[in-house]
Amino acid sequence: MPPDYRRALQTACREYERLARERGALDRRLAQLHETIGALTRLCGFVPTVPWGLTEACRVLLQRGGRPMTALEVRDRLRAIGFDLSRYANDLAAIHTVLKRLRESGQARAVKGALGTSYQWTSDDVPVPSLPWVPPAHTSPAHAGKPKRSTE
Repeated sequence: MPPDYRRALQTACREYERLARERGALDRRLAQLHETIGALTRLCGFVPTVPWGLTEACRVLLQRGGRPMTALEVRDRLRAIGFDLSRYANDLAAIHTVLKRLRESGQARAVKGALGTSYQWTSDDVPVPSLPWVPPAHTSPAHAGKPKRSTE
């Protein structure tokens, strides 16, 4: 009996999707713990040995935010958790730059509202990347043709 590649492929795809969902849950929990540890470290009077960068801090805040946040709200939250913004000549401009880059990378999305542009974490909302060489499930092997690779 020939190997059943189609069944193996479907099994691998299901496992890939399951692991991607688990990674999303782990990423959310890690973001929560990251913020908690940072806040508790400052409350205990300790100086972090590895300080956060602005991008990582914004990323954590958006992940934990649960709703769209403006750059002003991000700045206020950064200050509230004790993030040192004094090294930036224009902290709001730096935050806008980080938020724009997170949007461009697909990690956040821009939401237009009454207060201007807000940003919301999207990595958990982004569908698991499809495997471009997998033919649709309804395609029979005789009609599948050669696997097509994505040009992306």
